[in-house]
Amino acid sequence: MKASEIKELTEAELRQKLNDAEQELFNLRLQQSSGQLEKPSRIRALRRDIARIQTVARQQALAKGTA
Repeated sequence: MKASEIKELTEAELRQKLNDAEQELFNLRLQQSSGQLEKPSRIRALRRDIARIQTVARQQALAKGTA
C-alpha cells in the first residue's frame, strides 16, 4: 500500500486498515512458526504498511490538534 493511498483515508478507515494489517501479521507469524509460510517477504512488507498507517494517523491527529 502506498503512502499516497493511505493519506486519502479517513480516521475510521485508517483504524480499520490498521486492525486488518495487525491481524494479518499475527496470522503470518503463526504460519511462520509452524513452517507453513510461503512468502516470508510478506511479513516485512506488512510491517512497513503498518508503520505507514500509524505515521499517517499520527500526522492527521497532530493536524487536528488531538495529539
